[in-house]
Amino acid sequence: MSNLQAFLKRKNIEISAKRYGIDALSAMANGLFASLLIGTIINTMGTQFHIPFLTNPVATVAGTDYTVGGLASAMSGPAMAVAIGYALQCPPLVLFSLVTVGFASNALGGAGGPLAVLFVAILTSEIGKAVSKETKVDILVTPLVTIGVGIGLSALIAPALGAAASAFGQMIMMATVLQPFLMGILVSVLVGVALTLPISSAAICAALQLTGLAGGAAVAGCCAQMVGFAVMSFRENGVGGLVSQGIGTSMLQMPNIIKNPRIWIAPTLTAAVTGPIATCLFRLEMNGAAVSSGMGTCGLVGQIGVTSGWAAELAAGTRSAITATDWIGLALVSFVLPAVLSLLIHAGVRRLGWVRDGDMKLN
Repeated sequence: MSNLQAFLKRKNIEISAKRYGIDALSAMANGLFASLLIGTIINTMGTQFHIPFLTNPVATVAGTDYTVGGLASAMSGPAMAVAIGYALQCPPLVLFSLVTVGFASNALGGAGGPLAVLFVAILTSEIGKAVSKETKVDILVTPLVTIGVGIGLSALIAPALGAAASAFGQMIMMATVLQPFLMGILVSVLVGVALTLPISSAAICAALQLTGLAGGAAVAGCCAQMVGFAVMSFRENGVGGLVSQGIGTSMLQMPNIIKNPRIWIAPTLTAAVTGPIATCLFRLEMNGAAVSSGMGTCGLVGQIGVTSGWAAELAAGTRSAITATDWIGLALVSFVLPAVLSLLIHAGVRRLGWVRDGDMKLN
């Protein structure tokens, strides 16, 4: 047993919930952002501003035309796998081999590809690290083992993982359509909480392919957390804190939440209110990339995802126009209500003496 522990330590293989559930998941979200999400934004910019270079095909692969944004989106599997490998501190040959593994697991995982990439990339990374530099022909052995194991695992488990994630996501979306009020609350609160925790709400939404009405509720919950913490802590953190939390991440407040969990009451209750407003009143849907559902106001990605879905519906003929109500609903759910409600609820929490000045000060 001691020999195994020594080997794992030497190979930097740390089997822990933090490394796999936080580090790897957060890195996967960054990989998604740098590929699928950026590709979606580029396509939206090209369509909205009529930029030919961004709307015309720039490459044709196996009979399929790709725009600039399309090429970026097509690389989401490799980008996620390499990001996960980077988070797990893989040696170079393992890291580079994960490009192929990510492509295979994402393709075989279908609609639930991101979840398949997460599992396959973690397992393959650790196996690749175990064999790395153990032979004199490392340049051959490490890529062969990493790619062989990765593709084998992809063929074995990716379809099942993808199908399971897709089915679960579909169940959530169907339940939200059938029970928009209750599910609006549940999805908004849970995804919003996940955004603030040191895990990735974006990766969760992508893995479950959470779009439609449920995606709209997820956007509402994320905005409630980000905008809520930004305005609530303005007296402590000023403009810098407003920007870093409002269009950055509410995860910055996690150390303060650990010290005083009651600072989390206002944004979480706000999410419970804005979620059903999004689903029941404005019928806000995320018909862009699923990863956008878990981004909230981070770089305005959630809002870009919603508007890109509108643009796609217009192009497909399933939407006749983007109305003033659509824009008002998006603005209220994303910015106005999170700011106003969180401040009101937070004022009540302060009167109870549960939160005091300095409790939300960022280091």
